Amino acid sequence: MADIALLTALIEPEVKALGFDLVRIKLFGSGDEHTLQIMAENPRTKQLVIEDCAAISRRISDVMDEADPIEEAYRLEVSSPGIDRPLTRLHDFIEWAGHEAKITATEIVDGRKSFRGVLNGVEGDDILFTDVKSGDVVIPFALVSDAKLLLTDALLSATMPLSSDGADDFETEE
Repeated sequence: MADIALLTALIEPEVKALGFDLVRIKLFGSGDEHTLQIMAENPRTKQLVIEDCAAISRRISDVMDEADPIEEAYRLEVSSPGIDRPLTRLHDFIEWAGHEAKITATEIVDGRKSFRGVLNGVEGDDILFTDVKSGDVVIPFALVSDAKLLLTDALLSATMPLSSDGADDFETEE
């Protein structure tokens, strides 16, 4: 499999050139089925519309075809991080403070590796978190292997759709 740091160095400048922020690059699969997943967002809305995904996909495809950093055949998937988004950057933990999340650490922190609770922001390079089972805990960002927001009413309210135009306009056959 290709080096994620190399892929990031190739892809992130292209995503930024289009005015978006890179959220995550993930390469997964086995055998003949590999997927290069690119998650990006508009820094103002924290979302992407389908036209944004298409623009990013075209730009990344050109760069990847030229550099050819992945030996295996792969499918390119470009998407918005979604409502229950992964938290991949330290500033994500600041931006989404007050919301519920699940965090998995690579090593034991305060007797546990898995946490579920409320984000309280950051202090330096540490995530401040209130776990439902163990209370307040400080999780070093360097030890986070996986983190994502949990779907709640508060999160849904905070991530209203870009546009709901046409949501009520549909035709039915009688």
